[in-house]
Amino acid sequence: MATCFRLRGCLTLHLPTAPAIRGLRPRADCLVATTRPSPGPAPIRRYARGTEGLSSALLRTDGFVGGRWLSAASTFPVYDPASGAELGLVADCGVSEARAAVRAAYEAFCTWKGVSAKERSSFLRKWYDLMIQNKDDLAKIITAESGKPLKEAQGEILYSANFLEWFSEEARRVYGDVIYTPAKERRALVLKQPVGVAAVITPWNFPSAMITRKVGAALAAGCTVVVKPAEDTPFSALALAQLANQAGIPPGVYNVIPCSQKKAMEVGEALCTDPLVSKISFTGSTATGKVLLHHAANSVKRVSMELGGHAPFIVFDSANVDQAVAGAMVSKFRNSGQTCVCSNRFLVQRGIHDSFVKKFAEAIKTNLCVGNGFEERTTQGPLINEKAVEKVSLMTLLDFGRFDTEEEAVAIANAANVGLAGYFYSQDLAQIWRVAEQLEVGMVGVNEGLISSVECPFGGVKQSGLGREGSKYGIDEYLELKYVCFGGL
Repeated sequence: MATCFRLRGCLTLHLPTAPAIRGLRPRADCLVATTRPSPGPAPIRRYARGTEGLSSALLRTDGFVGGRWLSAASTFPVYDPASGAELGLVADCGVSEARAAVRAAYEAFCTWKGVSAKERSSFLRKWYDLMIQNKDDLAKIITAESGKPLKEAQGEILYSANFLEWFSEEARRVYGDVIYTPAKERRALVLKQPVGVAAVITPWNFPSAMITRKVGAALAAGCTVVVKPAEDTPFSALALAQLANQAGIPPGVYNVIPCSQKKAMEVGEALCTDPLVSKISFTGSTATGKVLLHHAANSVKRVSMELGGHAPFIVFDSANVDQAVAGAMVSKFRNSGQTCVCSNRFLVQRGIHDSFVKKFAEAIKTNLCVGNGFEERTTQGPLINEKAVEKVSLMTLLDFGRFDTEEEAVAIANAANVGLAGYFYSQDLAQIWRVAEQLEVGMVGVNEGLISSVECPFGGVKQSGLGREGSKYGIDEYLELKYVCFGGL
């Protein structure tokens, strides 16, 4: 881990003429918009914050299994990506710890599934209340370990807590059915029951919300969980464990096994192949998702996969340009572009192209400021690690492609083999209906660049995943249907 990253105060947008963009129809007039640093020497900012200002009560370093804090034979370091300062050494759990966590979760499930929906709701509500009481400290942990600007981290904590509140309410709304059959002496019942132990594998970019979105639904349904957080951001998961314990959630219901990148593959395989695990929920890359699906297939486990996207952002001639620019800014640059629903492909209709690009460039120059997430003026924190820096250094950040017709834009947008989110701007109501229905994605933002909400289903199509999270549909991912034929009436 480097001791610092080269950070510049702001970004300037340069628009050089470039060859046709890959994936678009060849055009001589395509432009590539590349975010480049302002000219001149780049100052090196050095920060030595480390764990200063972080809550010692919430900053835990051991795993959490069966209601107890569990050390491991080895540890791995977690760094502040803005400074390279070591935040702490965390228990490097391996296969044995993963199996112990699964056993603890399975033993707890035998009791937790029988806890009334009202009681489970109450536990989740207490957990939510504790998150709100500790929201500032939880946000600081997110900023320290992920680099996310503090205002964004504060927003994530509220978003994260809201999943616990939402599913505390949904826990009491798991209904079955009574079906009247042709036989008068029979009745058919449909019951919904928890699937069992769920293994939850989460990414670093939303280290709190990606956990509660899954775990809230699982616990509400009557399942127990084993969480493997990302190696870059384990502290948020462990802080949630501390608060879950304070909320009185029974031992073994919520377990956390942090591990290093070196052990991630073997721990993931252990979770996916353990016969006591009934459900896998993963958020991350499509490539890793395919590996986990392969492991889970051998024992035919239930799976939910929220995988990578390649979101199109389409601006039609009828669009309100200022709205489109504002939507593009939040869609592209939130969390420094490190989200699965960030816009990656900008398609702008010929008649509005130049106006949009000019205003977008001005907005970037005026509004974006790179720095440490704890600095108030920072809008763009550091990238998560050196691998991310190397990846970004090899790519053009923003590509703009002109198009002429609606059909052309939709065809380009749908050409990808993934389909998580898509965005478009238009004031033509008939066009809005057509395009919203034709885009091959799981989520569509119409005149809106920020689409996530606890009340709405989150997920994709094609190779962007399986299942939905959040909303009233999210709890179904953790429930099995059972048909009961009741005769002799």
